[in-house]
Amino acid sequence: MNILMVTNTFTPQVGGVARSVQGFSSEFRRRGHRVLVVAPAYEETPADEMDVVRIPALPHFSGSDFSLPMPVPGRVAAAVRAFGPHIVHSHHPYLLGDTALRVAARHGIPVVFTHHTLYENYVHYVPVDSPRLRRFVLDLATGYCNLCSAVIAPSESVAGLLAERGVQVPVEVIPTGVDLPHFAIGDGSAFRAREGIPQESFLLGHLGRLAQEKNLRFLATAVALFLRRHPEARFLLVGEGPALEEIRQILDRAEVAGRLHNTGVLGWNDLASAYHAMDVFVFASHTETQGMVLTEAMAAGVPVVAVNASGVREVVRDGVNGRLLPRADVEEFAAALAWVADLPAEGRRQLQEGALQTAERFSIIQTATRALDLYQALIGADQLLNQSDARKWRLARQRIAEEWKILRNISHAVGDAVWSPPDGDEG
Repeated sequence: MNILMVTNTFTPQVGGVARSVQGFSSEFRRRGHRVLVVAPAYEETPADEMDVVRIPALPHFSGSDFSLPMPVPGRVAAAVRAFGPHIVHSHHPYLLGDTALRVAARHGIPVVFTHHTLYENYVHYVPVDSPRLRRFVLDLATGYCNLCSAVIAPSESVAGLLAERGVQVPVEVIPTGVDLPHFAIGDGSAFRAREGIPQESFLLGHLGRLAQEKNLRFLATAVALFLRRHPEARFLLVGEGPALEEIRQILDRAEVAGRLHNTGVLGWNDLASAYHAMDVFVFASHTETQGMVLTEAMAAGVPVVAVNASGVREVVRDGVNGRLLPRADVEEFAAALAWVADLPAEGRRQLQEGALQTAERFSIIQTATRALDLYQALIGADQLLNQSDARKWRLARQRIAEEWKILRNISHAVGDAVWSPPDGDEG
């Protein structure tokens, strides 16, 4: 099967979508399928990539760590024509996402969209952030879903949300899988030694992009409170982003900044050792569709303390593989960390075993199989449609119709945003 992946973010950028595309692509290729990725170009883009088409992009859009791709139709068309895709998998509902729809229409093949992100929670990166813009972004994503052959939701929470918002095409729940063998092996002791972390200290860990939407102000406040009460504890922060300075300031005001260990972004081979160095993984984001870092931590046998939210409640089971807190309360979060720290050896072992068993459910082998089954079902249905219509005439009509649908979706989202009252004014 020839699978075309189209994404606005990809390696070497760090993030859940980039890792999802990379993870599924690698597993598909391992099984003998061909994968071509269309993605933005970055300053650090490797020179020896295979089966990746890079699109020029504007780096650090609106002060973020995102790059804004500037589609070049000729470059994409030539590469796709030579590749001969059987299916298109889109990972965003805008920019290169529209390119995915056009490619599918041009070649008369199905298009799948993974709803990775709750986009309305990210409009603060745009200078004109407003309730109307949030409405526009929400409607644009929902309309895009209905232009696709099927939608993949990374969690049951997201699938339910899409149904509430009016998505009418089939929705399949397929999480991004975890490379269990990779995260099962890591040298936490050597990692601690390298980073100057005492071997005997109780180590809290967090990994990810350090940005406003991750609820890191709350997380840092709760961690600082725990560190003040537990002088032997340390905090490992893997990642970088605009929230790093505020995290440092919060820890500094609590007089525990000296026990923060920030590694910045780590390479793929170092991630497993970083997880294995941790005693507990801490997480407080409310904007996830799937907590990939949670399943990675659990694949390393690390229990999780997190706040109940979409993408989290499907992974963390309170008292089984960590603690799942009903709300973002600083005292409750610090108390949950103390509960884990005070467990006897057998209690810790049971949490670790629960974490490993949970990770098994999110194996990339299982999730990739489900994605391939969905692809094959859509391709089979599309082949039946091809037999019932003259192909060239159908493709011509489909290309014209697709352009009209894209424009109509944008117009609808703009209209709703302009004419609906701001949040709080309804009723």
